[in-house]
Amino acid sequence: MKIALQYLNDANGNTQAVQLPLTEWEKVIGKLRKYEQALKLKSDLEEAFSQVALLKQKKNKQTLKEFLNEL
Repeated sequence: MKIALQYLNDANGNTQAVQLPLTEWEKVIGKLRKYEQALKLKSDLEEAFSQVALLKQKKNKQTLKEFLNEL
């Protein structure tokens, strides 16, 4: 993805900001949101697998029927 960037410099020539077309910015934000969703899903799955592993180690296991009776 080639983006036409414009650099803004101060009086000393130091880059202070970068500009890009709005359509390109919206594409970048769209990709960022997809990556954030994927990262959240990955994190949620890791937590779920961690909880399952802990439940498998538990000695006093509860049946589904017992669990539902508690509700």
